[in-house]
Amino acid sequence: MGDMKVRMSITLCSEVLAKVDHLAGSKVSRSETIERVLRLHFRQRSRRQMHVRDLKRINAAAARLNSEAEDVLTYYGPKD
Repeated sequence: MGDMKVRMSITLCSEVLAKVDHLAGSKVSRSETIERVLRLHFRQRSRRQMHVRDLKRINAAAARLNSEAEDVLTYYGPKD
């Protein structure tokens, strides 16, 4: 994580700004609060993408394993 700060200007509606101020409280700056919220958002988004990718892998493996299990059950199934 880079610690270099870049000054920028953003425009927020008054409702969002009020929420930022509420989150920040009296001891934390708006900038710190916005940065903290954005970092959290990026982590959560990355985590969601990882979970989607993992779920695809799990489902692909499950389909293959279920197919193999069906073959085994058919082969060793009841002998009439």
